[in-house]
Amino acid sequence: MTMEFDMTEKIGVMVCGHGSRDEGAVTEFAAVAKGIAERLPQYAVGSGFLEFATPIIRTGLDNLVESGHNHILAVPGMLFAAGHAKNDIPSVLNAYAASQDNLKISYGRELGIDLKMIRAAGERIKEALAAADDTVPMHETMLVVVGRGASDPDANSNVSKVMRMLWEGLGFGWGETVYSGVTFPLVEPGLEHAVKLGYKRIVVFPYFLFTGILVNRIYDYTDKVADKNPDIEFIKAPYLNDHPLVLDCFAERVQEILDGTNNMNCGLCKYREQALGFEDEVGLVQESHHHHVEGIGTGDAQSPDNSHDHKHGHDHSDDHDHGHHHHPYPHADHPLGPVTMKDDN
Repeated sequence: MTMEFDMTEKIGVMVCGHGSRDEGAVTEFAAVAKGIAERLPQYAVGSGFLEFATPIIRTGLDNLVESGHNHILAVPGMLFAAGHAKNDIPSVLNAYAASQDNLKISYGRELGIDLKMIRAAGERIKEALAAADDTVPMHETMLVVVGRGASDPDANSNVSKVMRMLWEGLGFGWGETVYSGVTFPLVEPGLEHAVKLGYKRIVVFPYFLFTGILVNRIYDYTDKVADKNPDIEFIKAPYLNDHPLVLDCFAERVQEILDGTNNMNCGLCKYREQALGFEDEVGLVQESHHHHVEGIGTGDAQSPDNSHDHKHGHDHSDDHDHGHHHHPYPHADHPLGPVTMKDDN
C-alpha cells in the first residue's frame, strides 16, 4: 500500500533479532548491527530483539521515530525464513506501524541462500582445517553442517542446500546435515550415524550467526560422540558471527528493499501452499507469540517477575519454553529428533 507523507521522507534502518539469554550472543548481535551501520553510513541504524534481551524491537523503532525517521527499512537478523521471520517480526512491525501516524515500515528478506554466505561459511571451515593436522586428505574428511532446526520444512531444506554447496565447493569426501532442535536428525544421532560411514575426520560446522546455548550444545554433543570414537578426528569449526561477507549480505538486504527486489520465497512457504506433511498450516493467522518474554533475559533486562521457566512445547534458540501456542510440529516424536534429548533433560 502506498502512503502519502506531509513531510520529507527520512529513512532509517532497523535490524530485528531474536534475542538470547546468553550475553555473548547479545554482544555479538550488537557487533553485527554496528558492522551493518558502518556499511550504511547514509542511514541511522537501530536494532532490537523479539525476546530475552533488550532493547526490544519496539524500543528500537521508538528511537528512530523520535529522531524524525518516517520510513523504516526493517530486516530480520536471521539466516532463514521460518516462523520468526515470517510471522513474529512482521506482526510486531505491523502493530507498531498501525499505532503511528505517517510512518512507513518496509520489511526485507532474510539472509537466505546467498553466495556471500556460502563463502563466509567456507572461510570459517577453512580456518578450522588450517589449525588441524594436514595429513588427512579432504576426500577422507566428512562435513557435518548443523542448522538451527525449525518447524518449517523450507527453512530446514535450505540448510541442506548450504551443506551441499560447501561439500562440493570444498571437496569433502561426504556431507551430512543435522539440526540443533525441533526437527530431525538432531546432532547426537546424526553424528552417531556419521561415524559409521568410515571417514577419518569429521568437521562439525554450526551454521549459526551467534553463540548461545545451542552452539554450546552442538560442541558438547560433538565431544560426546568423539569420546566414543577415538579413532576419528573431530574438528569443531567456528560459527559465522560478524564475518565481513555476512555484514555485506545484510547491507544488500537493506538496499533490496529500496530497489524492490526483496522477494521472499513464497513458493515453498507452508503458510501459502500445501507443503507435504504441513497441509493444515496454510493460511494460519500471522501473529507474534513473544510479548510476555520481551526484554527478559540478559543482564539488567532480567525481571524477577519473569525469571521462572517458561514452558512452550518446543525448543527455541535459547533452549527456553515459552507457554505460547505454536502449531504442533507433525514429527515431534520422530526417534532421531528432540525425543533423543529426554535423558539429558
